[in-house]
Amino acid sequence: MVEMATNGAKSPLRRLREYYDRVDVVCPDCGYVDEDTGWIGETDGRRVHYYHACPSCDAVQERTIRLDR
Repeated sequence: MVEMATNGAKSPLRRLREYYDRVDVVCPDCGYVDEDTGWIGETDGRRVHYYHACPSCDAVQERTIRLDR
């Protein structure tokens, strides 16, 4: 997978990553509230995979979006 570029233009996928940064701040495993979530997005051209590791318990939250052409 290739890490998504983060340039000045805000694509729909970048806006989605920013959405996860704002709303998915509570770890479902331990309840830790991470105000600086920093979700990471990667793509292979067919899917976009977002993930974030909890700094408290290392649990990984994941979201995958399938891109239809």
